Amino acid sequence: MFWVPLLLLACAAAGLSCGRLCLAASRAAAQERSAGRGHELTLYETAFLSGGPSRVADVTLVAMARARRLLIAHTGWATVVDPVGRDDMERSVLGAIGPAGQSRIAPIRLGAAAADPVRALADRLVAAGLAVPDGLGAGVTAAVRQVRAATAAVLALGTVAVLMPAQEHGAAGQVPVAVWFSLPLLLCVACLLIARVEVHPYTRWASPAGQRLLGALPARDEELTAVAVRGVRATGDPGLRAAFAHRPRP
Repeated sequence: MFWVPLLLLACAAAGLSCGRLCLAASRAAAQERSAGRGHELTLYETAFLSGGPSRVADVTLVAMARARRLLIAHTGWATVVDPVGRDDMERSVLGAIGPAGQSRIAPIRLGAAAADPVRALADRLVAAGLAVPDGLGAGVTAAVRQVRAATAAVLALGTVAVLMPAQEHGAAGQVPVAVWFSLPLLLCVACLLIARVEVHPYTRWASPAGQRLLGALPARDEELTAVAVRGVRATGDPGLRAAFAHRPRP
């Protein structure tokens, strides 16, 4: 009966890992049920779900440049033309530029992406079930990895137990040792199969409901929408693309 401790260890590994996966999956399902129906994405919401806070800053900068309220040079500098922001996002960009009225684009993007308006936007999208809460997608992925590791551990422990010499069935009757180890193995495999079917893939920013809304966006050539979805590379202005891609020489 020297294989019994190995069986207990295998059962513990399978039970703990599968329990963690079930808990993470239930949290993901609750977040999916809370997704708002009939929500129409704004430009900033589209940008956040597609590329996160930095994409919101990019869209704001491009919108201000197109409206001639911000001058963006191909060398990577932004100069304020109109110091009055039309919404919170634009005011955060102007605040990131600072009182000098001129700054490189990289620190502007960092400052605007970390500003309160973007955090408030993220909170609203999470509350609507359209954005991924911190740690949710990573928690599901980590739980799946843990179950896979537990599956490998159960197989290894079962192999060791079967190969141990002088096995005695004792109270277990004539049931082979491998059958006992097949129980935690079956639990792990079943959890992985259920997770593959039921747990939806998560991007870094958009939940499955958010991904559906992004996929339902009308196919149009509006530049700001294209920038929100695909980034600054989607703009038709080569000067803007060069400005955002510019890296200062050391």
